[in-house]
Amino acid sequence: MTAQRAAESELPQAQSTTGSCCGGSCHSEDAAATPAGDAVTTVYRVSGMTCGHCEGAVRSELSDLPGVQSVEATAATGEVTVVSKAPLDEEAVRAAVDEAGYELTGRA
Repeated sequence: MTAQRAAESELPQAQSTTGSCCGGSCHSEDAAATPAGDAVTTVYRVSGMTCGHCEGAVRSELSDLPGVQSVEATAATGEVTVVSKAPLDEEAVRAAVDEAGYELTGRA
């Protein structure tokens, strides 16, 4: 039981190091994980995002597209930065943003 208690006491400590209310489980840390090499970075403009929940919805839908390596959405600017293995089909990006409940207005 001592080992279990020690493991439980480490869990909150590990979560608190992220500086997040949820231990980082719903937040993107894509900037730190941006891959090197032949990755393609594209910045899109998305209208309708107003908060972190909006950012998460867009990030989640775009992350499901094949080849996407990271997504960073910023409601304040309406910009979404996508890093992918190859250029993405813009209609697929538009459909993913639409599925999240927002509108792709073009590239930044």
